[in-house]
Amino acid sequence: MNLKLIETIDKWAVENPDKKAFVWREQQLTYRQLKERSDALACWITNEYPNDDSPILVHGHMQPEMIICFLAAVKAGHAYIPVDISIPEDRIHRMIEGSGAKLFISQEALTINGTDKIRSINPFDLNKIFETYKGQKPQSEEAVQGEDNYYIIYTSGSTGNPKGVQITKNCLESFVNWAVNDFGLQQGQVFLNQAPFSFDLSVMDLYPCLYTGGTLWAIDKAMIAKPKELFASFAQSNIEVWTSTPSFAEMCLMAPDFSSDMLPSLKKFLFCGEVLPNNVAKQLLERFPEAEIINSYGPTEATVAVTSITIDKDIIEKYDSLPVGYCKSDCQILIMKEDGTIAADGEKGEIVIVGPSVSKGYLSAPELTEKAFMTVNGERAYRTKDAGILEDGLLFCHGRMDNQIKLHGYRMEIEEIEHHLRSSSYVNAGVVLPIKRNDAYDYLLAIVVPNEHSFEKEFQLTSAIKKELAAELPAYMIPRKFVYQSSIPMTANGKVDRKALLKEVTMTV
Repeated sequence: MNLKLIETIDKWAVENPDKKAFVWREQQLTYRQLKERSDALACWITNEYPNDDSPILVHGHMQPEMIICFLAAVKAGHAYIPVDISIPEDRIHRMIEGSGAKLFISQEALTINGTDKIRSINPFDLNKIFETYKGQKPQSEEAVQGEDNYYIIYTSGSTGNPKGVQITKNCLESFVNWAVNDFGLQQGQVFLNQAPFSFDLSVMDLYPCLYTGGTLWAIDKAMIAKPKELFASFAQSNIEVWTSTPSFAEMCLMAPDFSSDMLPSLKKFLFCGEVLPNNVAKQLLERFPEAEIINSYGPTEATVAVTSITIDKDIIEKYDSLPVGYCKSDCQILIMKEDGTIAADGEKGEIVIVGPSVSKGYLSAPELTEKAFMTVNGERAYRTKDAGILEDGLLFCHGRMDNQIKLHGYRMEIEEIEHHLRSSSYVNAGVVLPIKRNDAYDYLLAIVVPNEHSFEKEFQLTSAIKKELAAELPAYMIPRKFVYQSSIPMTANGKVDRKALLKEVTMTV
């Protein structure tokens, strides 16, 4: 496949040069500026680092310069590594060490100290480069090609060291081609950019948007912390395609005015990165009756997502736990049993993804790569450690295989309990945490944002929720303790911040 991703993005600078490519607060970037500045920076990189393809770290948050640097890196033949401002400096040092990067470009004027292996570029330096190399164009043959790495995203590793997931140009083009066609994306639409660039969910809006000549409307973590400011941004955005984690949408739904009145142009929700709760999908359909909800699934190692399905009223009524969809046509989903054989239809096992979306593996980590990746019928395959079931080609996720816990001799999945907790008529949002004592799980704790209710005392509310749970779950799976809060904290990536919750509750419970 040769989607000509970079060439197509550059084409909009000729066909629609003044079209906004990116909007963040008061800052705007047109397609003309995106091309001119990425070309200039690419030429500087090529001159400064000839015959070199080491990855380039790009540090910042939602500044327009972030995507300029991404495109400049790949035009100059280098993969880029997105580094959000939320990432601590010691972790950045480990990323530098593991990647062999020689260049660190920061939009926040962060200088990496303590190493002579890397050169730091600040915003002042960057503007000087744009001016000095203005009008110069890189050679197309210098750009990343085929199986060259296009970007590298670092994810958490079980050893405590971050793992660099290598995504090639072929991987990315396979994803973009599928997303544009299967999601029914149109030319020139406005896309929400909620996820920071160091989280691969951002790729779901970034490249489909730029490829179709659209506008990315970025929101930042400071806005998310102030709903009034966030919703004011939404009201002036004309967003047509919404991409976020389900947790972020669930947070927005807590405000009654989050509806089609606020976002009248919104026609499509794209969800990935977490379980989409049934009640969240139901509320969204009620608030946005003209919008399509697309649920999808895929780990970073398989380039954002590989399955999708439109969630309509029939699906919501048919399934308590929503399916994550059918596999994209150039890939294959296998369900593998513990003994390595392929599970039968409807039988549970580990989700294995096969095809051109699958990463080459972890950068400079052959042992980790060998554990997680393999070859199936000559194609790359990734063992996800996610449990799932295929029913006539439709995939259902059943949580992490390593997120099962054993409590008082009973094996259980936290996601299953959370699903039923969130389905309670008294619960707006909820999270379940297993609490340890002396290295063993002692009890389950439910963190709940309650719906409006008539109970005077919390213990009455707890009793009512437990009664509803008892109709769906065995007694040993019902949380012993309940804590009530006005909101659920989220990570910078827009997922539930379980570590923060655990720290909070262990101080109070």
